[in-house]
Amino acid sequence: MPISIQNPVAPGTQARGFCCRRQVSDGIVGHAPRFEETLERIHRVSTTNATVLITGETGTGKELVARAIHRRSRRSSHAMVSASLAALPKELVASELFGHEAGAFTGAAQRRIGRFEAANASTLFLDEVGELPLGVQVTLLRALQEGEFERIGSNQTKTADVRVIAATNRNLEEAIEDGLFRSDLFYRLAVFPIHLPPLRERREDIPGLADHFLAQVAVRLGRDFSGIDAESMARLIEHSWPGNIRELQNVIEHSAILSDGGILQVEPKLLSTRVIAPTVASTLSDAMDAGEKRLIEQALEETNGRVFGPTGAATRLGIPSSTLESKIRRHRINKHQYRISAA
Repeated sequence: MPISIQNPVAPGTQARGFCCRRQVSDGIVGHAPRFEETLERIHRVSTTNATVLITGETGTGKELVARAIHRRSRRSSHAMVSASLAALPKELVASELFGHEAGAFTGAAQRRIGRFEAANASTLFLDEVGELPLGVQVTLLRALQEGEFERIGSNQTKTADVRVIAATNRNLEEAIEDGLFRSDLFYRLAVFPIHLPPLRERREDIPGLADHFLAQVAVRLGRDFSGIDAESMARLIEHSWPGNIRELQNVIEHSAILSDGGILQVEPKLLSTRVIAPTVASTLSDAMDAGEKRLIEQALEETNGRVFGPTGAATRLGIPSSTLESKIRRHRINKHQYRISAA
C-alpha cells in the first residue's frame, strides 16, 4: 500500500498532512547536498573490486550502503556474507572468519568453513571492524593482500576471491595511535573510504526518510496513512537524532503502531526537547549519551526488560545483545525494573 505523494508543506500551514517526494535507490534515501558526494562515491566504487571502508556514527546505515554496493557489483549473483565482529567472542573471531578443522580447539567437534571462504566469488561485509583483535588483524591483512589463509588447526593454504567491505563507527586513526589497530591493515581496508554523515547534517532528507519508513511500516501493519502531521514533521526536522536514521525509523514505527491510520502524529515525548548545536563537542556528546539512554529505556519498556531473543530489546534496536548489555551497564540502567513494571 503506497503512501500518496504530496508537495511538501511548510510548518505552521493549515495542511493536515506532510508527505514529500523522495529519492530511493537500493533502499538509500537522500538528496541533501551533504549526502551527494556519498551517493556519487557509492556509484563510482560499486562496479569495481576495490576494498571499501565505510565510516560513520551508529545508525547511519553502513550495512545498507554495503548491500547497495554489492547489489550493483559484478558479484551480485552470489549472496553477500556478513560478520558483525563486535558480536563475536574475541577467542572465536579467527574461527568465524577463517574456519577451523575438527579438534583444532576445545569444542571444535567438526570442520567449519569460515566467512572468508564462504564469500568466495562474492562480498564479505565486516561490520564494526575496529573491534577486530590484533592477532586476527595480521591474518586478515594476508587474506586481503594474497587471497590466502589457513583454517585453524590446518597447515593447508586455502585461497578465495573475496571483495571486502568493512565498516566502523570508531576513529581508526586514533586506534592506530593507541596501538589497537594496525596501520598497514587500515590502509589496505581504506582503499576507497566512504563516510556517511550523521542525520543532523542532512536534515533535508528527514522528510523523505520519514515518508519512506512510514510506507514500509504501513505495509507491515496493513494500515492506510496519507501523510505525517505538519507539526510532527517540524519536530522531526528540528530533532538532533543522536541515534541517526535507526532512531528515526524507530520513532516512525512506534508512532504508526499507536495510530489507526490517516495522518500520522509523532508524540513530542518520543523526541528530546532540545536541539543540539553540532559544533559544540561537549554538548553533542552529552546529548548523544542522553538520547542513547532514552532509546534503550524505551526499548526495554516495550519488551518488558527482555534483552535477548527475536523479541528482545537488542533486536528492536538493531544491535548485538552483548553490545546492548554493555551500554546498559554504562548508562547504569536497571533493566529488571521493566520486568517488575510488566508484572
